[in-house]
Amino acid sequence: MNLAHCFTLLRIFISPLFPIFYLEYDKLGIPLTYLPYLLLGLLIVCECSDWFDGFWARRRNQVTDLGKVLDPMADSITHISLFLTFTAGVVQLPLLLVFVFLYRDLFISTLRTLCALRGVALAARFSGKVKAAIQGVVSFLILALMIPYTTGLLALDVFRQLSLFFTAAAALYTVISVGDYVFANRTYIKKALENP
Repeated sequence: MNLAHCFTLLRIFISPLFPIFYLEYDKLGIPLTYLPYLLLGLLIVCECSDWFDGFWARRRNQVTDLGKVLDPMADSITHISLFLTFTAGVVQLPLLLVFVFLYRDLFISTLRTLCALRGVALAARFSGKVKAAIQGVVSFLILALMIPYTTGLLALDVFRQLSLFFTAAAALYTVISVGDYVFANRTYIKKALENP
C-alpha cells in the first residue's frame, strides 16, 4: 500500500456519494441549485486523484500489479456509478445506453482474467485510456449543463437531449474501444482460448 493506492481507493469510496447526493438531495436539505456544484466538486476530486495516482506511481517508481488492477477498476466504478445515477432524476438517460459502458468493462475484465488464468497477460490499450477520458468529460458536461437548467436558463428537454447526445457519443467510442482491444490482442486471446 502506498500513496498512489490511497488516491485510487479514494475514488472508489467517493463514487457512492454521487447517487446518494443526486437522488436524495431534497431529503439531505441540499438546494437543487447547489447540487450540480457539489457533484462537480466530487467529480473533479475523482479525476484529479486519477491523474495524481498515476503521476505519483511513475515518479516514485511505485507502479505495482495492485495499482494496475485498482486504477482501471476505480475508473469504471466512478464513471458507471455516475451514468447509472443519470438514468434517474432530471437527466433520465436510457438505461440500455448506460449498459454499453457496464458490459464493455465486464467483458474486458473477464477476458483479461481468463487470459491471465491461462498464463497470457493482456496489456492495456491507449483506446481504453481515451474511453475513460471521454466518459469523464461527458460526465463533466452533463453536470455543467445542469447548472443553467437548475437556474431556469436551459429547458429540461434541451438539457436531456444534449445529455443523451454526449452520452451516445461516449457509448459509440466505448464500442470502438472494445473492437480495438480485441483486434490488437487477437493473437494472445486465441492462444489463451486454445490452451486446455
